[in-house]
Amino acid sequence: MTALAGLPLYLDLAWVTGLVESIRRHVKLREGQQGWTDAQMVMDVILLNLAGGDHVSDLEVLEQDSGFSRVLIRVENPGLSRPQRRALQRGFRRERVRTAPSASAVFRYLAGFHDSEQEKLRVPGQAFIPKPNEALRGLGLVNRDLIAQLQRRRPESTATLDMDATLVETSKDEALFCYKGFKAYQPLNTYWAEQEVVLHSEFRDGNVGAGQDQLRVLQESLEMLPEGVEEVRLRSDTAGYQHDLLGWCDGGTSRFGRIEFAVSCDVTPAFKKSVAEVAEEDWRDEDREVDGQREKTGRQWAEVCFVPEALSKSKKGRHYRYLATREVLRQLSLPGLEEQRELPFQTLTMNRVEYKVFGLVTNMDWEGSRLIQWQHERCGKSEEVHKVMKEDLAGGTLPSGAFGENAAWWAIMVLALNLNGVLKKLVLGPQWEPKRMKAIRFALLHRPGRVLEHARGLIVRVGRSALDRLIITARSQIYALGGAAAG
Repeated sequence: MTALAGLPLYLDLAWVTGLVESIRRHVKLREGQQGWTDAQMVMDVILLNLAGGDHVSDLEVLEQDSGFSRVLIRVENPGLSRPQRRALQRGFRRERVRTAPSASAVFRYLAGFHDSEQEKLRVPGQAFIPKPNEALRGLGLVNRDLIAQLQRRRPESTATLDMDATLVETSKDEALFCYKGFKAYQPLNTYWAEQEVVLHSEFRDGNVGAGQDQLRVLQESLEMLPEGVEEVRLRSDTAGYQHDLLGWCDGGTSRFGRIEFAVSCDVTPAFKKSVAEVAEEDWRDEDREVDGQREKTGRQWAEVCFVPEALSKSKKGRHYRYLATREVLRQLSLPGLEEQRELPFQTLTMNRVEYKVFGLVTNMDWEGSRLIQWQHERCGKSEEVHKVMKEDLAGGTLPSGAFGENAAWWAIMVLALNLNGVLKKLVLGPQWEPKRMKAIRFALLHRPGRVLEHARGLIVRVGRSALDRLIITARSQIYALGGAAAG
């Protein structure tokens, strides 16, 4: 018996999309060594994430599921002859008694992603981003290959890239304090909105600013985009308000030409002054479309005549379009406490009315209300993905105090996230695409099944409910993607 009758779907999908082969090609920590292979290690940690585990020790749950263990062993090397499978078994110094690697074996494996030489370059009190070693870069290439498989089967010509950092709170002694005052790591993620996958993720210490080296990260993200993408757009919060980044996007030197962007800008005193000079009749109501109807949001927007000082010093400086939004501040201060108030946003008083004020810079010519709503979509989806990474998957529970080990753990979690995204888009269908990982886990993965042997193969027999039948239908869909499913 197995309590994870739906989990083998990911094993089948990993083989059909070439994920396992990509791991073998790009990650070679275990090449030529006895014992567990790179593909076994990485795939087992991916399955740990998908099954709901948070810690390395949770691999024991997969190990104790005897039915799933039989499936896992059978699909590790599909298509190999019996002598070839026996040769792999002889790769273990002792007789293999486990299906999944032990926690100690995984910790030793993760240690191979840590670069002690990079750690020697740290300067106390300064933000530092260690360069990834070859193995860690290999995990990024595996992610690139997986996304390319999704693009090949479901092409998108536009790539809207949402760049945003997220804080992963931790109690590790080696972790550094973030800007919010607690110990954390702060990965910078690049999310491809149309395909709903994480295109690139750079693991960072908590004291590294979200905007540090953002241009380099964007350029690395563009290298990860597969064939078929013709147009790229960028969305970011104020961390992306950097003139070198904006200038490079607007300059058109990338292989995609000019990159359109909509980035939140700093509401500085100079920007506030320009906003205050906007005539009252120039403010327009911001609306949004809900169920085919236009609804007012309660905010107003206006074009702002503003040139930042950094661009005004050169005749060749680029000129962008600035917009401001304002919303009446309805939570008033108590008399005498106005000076003690601290707000997480900037305010501005116009005609004796106090407003919340936000700014936006862009090189796009869209109508203002449409542009603002489009830029706000970044907050909804990419930040939801951060919650999935840290709560539904194992990204919120880092295994080690060593930076490289945590970076590898995070990168493998990203692979699990994207593999689940591929399953939703290519196999389960539109009704499953909005569902979070924990909903899929509850409805589909944790299903009882009986594992039987028949004609030198394995059969996972499930029940007759609609969800059980969905597992059978999904496996047929995976088979139709372009190759036989594993096992």
